[in-house]
Amino acid sequence: METEERTDIQVKILQGAFNMFCQRGIKGVSMDDIAQHLAMSKKTLYKWFKSKDQVVYDSTTAYLKTLQTDCVCFVDQAENAVDELFQIMKLTKKVFSIIHPSIFYDLQKYHPESWDLWMQHKNKFMLGIVKRNIERGMQEGLFRKDLDVEVMARMRLALIELPFNAEVYPPHEFNIRHVQLAVLEHYTLGMATLKGHKLINEYKQITEEE
Repeated sequence: METEERTDIQVKILQGAFNMFCQRGIKGVSMDDIAQHLAMSKKTLYKWFKSKDQVVYDSTTAYLKTLQTDCVCFVDQAENAVDELFQIMKLTKKVFSIIHPSIFYDLQKYHPESWDLWMQHKNKFMLGIVKRNIERGMQEGLFRKDLDVEVMARMRLALIELPFNAEVYPPHEFNIRHVQLAVLEHYTLGMATLKGHKLINEYKQITEEE
């Protein structure tokens, strides 16, 4: 009974805290803020988490676990490698649309262990997803057979982040969704066979009409 209660309370705290981090950035949220937001005493908060750093680490862990589950689900349900790419783009857009721009800076500067979680997510989980996608496309005849999978996969990871770089694409000048689609199209068309080109154009039209 106590285990279930503890789990429920921890989940409530972690979800509430992460939502606040997404809205205001990590540095802008204190343990007092979290306690007040959840209508609980700071003493209760510290009963389950010894520090803000632990809240950040545990909430990041929980979020990335959910994100990876969703990503695997999209991959498993995708009709082909091109469909998979467009589905992952939607998920990426959703992630960056809810996360405060300062979160990654705050993690890197103030919470290095939590930042390592994001780096592992990117350099292990996402890299693996992208490599398997390229290999799938090659097997399906949608991507060229002569591709260097490792080089292309690492380039794709860089391109995923590029539309959100405010120095390259200032948000007041560029529509993020449009930039995402243009970058994805450039990436996929560069890898695609004639069969792949046709399918990419079909998915592009569907995406633009949504």
